[in-house]
Amino acid sequence: MRHFVIAGLLVALTACSSGTPEEAGEKAAAIPVTTTVVEPTSWVDSIEAVGTTKASESVTLTTKITETVRKVNFTDGQHVDAGDVLVELTSGQQVAALAEAQATYKDAERLMERNDDLVRQGTVSKQVADTARATHDSAKARVALLRAQLADRVVTAPFSGVLGLRQVSVGALVSPGTVITTLDDIETINLDFSLSERYFAKLTKGLELTATAVAYPGRKFSGHVVSVDSRVDPLTRSVLVRAEIPNPDHALRAGMLMTVNVLQPAREVLAVPEIAIEQVGTGSYVYIVGSDNTVARVEVSLGERQDGRVEVTRGVEAGARVVVDGTVKLRDGSMIVDATPAKAASQ
Repeated sequence: MRHFVIAGLLVALTACSSGTPEEAGEKAAAIPVTTTVVEPTSWVDSIEAVGTTKASESVTLTTKITETVRKVNFTDGQHVDAGDVLVELTSGQQVAALAEAQATYKDAERLMERNDDLVRQGTVSKQVADTARATHDSAKARVALLRAQLADRVVTAPFSGVLGLRQVSVGALVSPGTVITTLDDIETINLDFSLSERYFAKLTKGLELTATAVAYPGRKFSGHVVSVDSRVDPLTRSVLVRAEIPNPDHALRAGMLMTVNVLQPAREVLAVPEIAIEQVGTGSYVYIVGSDNTVARVEVSLGERQDGRVEVTRGVEAGARVVVDGTVKLRDGSMIVDATPAKAASQ
């Protein structure tokens, strides 16, 4: 009898220390996961495209007349200012003719002034004075003509910029259309790219953008949209957009291919890590953690994706805790053990 009493006490003590079999089973079945709290966050959508750079001002320099090159005043890739003389053509005959015309003009000017004085004194007729004035005006016009012809024999930079490769040498015979060099203003670079017409309503002047080029891995160039074409291409259903990118170090040159991200105005959204989404067929689901550490499988609608996160447009409210890692073993109603580090759990 004594042995039965001792055995009964041991059983009772064991039951009190370990809990019910159901509780022990549930604790053993709990699945370790990590979670995060869904909170409103600032979200900047971007529209991606590829574009081609262009100089803000660009010109191919040539001559207005046919003549031989007397002097070249620039080197390849040189930076020049507006008005700098780049090439001088042979102009000996024009210089001599201008000197002659200037002498004739000064003589005609003196004769005109003398005849004007004589007209006032009544010594000569007004007709003589008019003839002298006409001769003076004709000489003045010839001087202006010869100066213009001399100016055509000097090629100057129409604006400040960077020169391309030199295409002519001293003594070469050049004519209109002969390429001397190119000149590009690249202090600011224009970036032209096309976007689908479905983005047309989102395109406005002033939108910020970032761009990258394969020539500069890891470097981002910032700019903004300056204009949107007034027409949509009826064949491609795309619209041409132009942006400006500051280029103070001249890193970018005309003709480069760049990847563009046009940034939309920031908006507030609910977003979760992409790995928290369970994709089943065409449906998307997340597991929401309840107060009793069980999970509920909820269907959600998704929006944009960005940097490993996805926008949730329907199905989850702010403040909900969702499972991030460990969704593979979960089922609706599963018991979980939250293994999220304390710092991450509070985010």
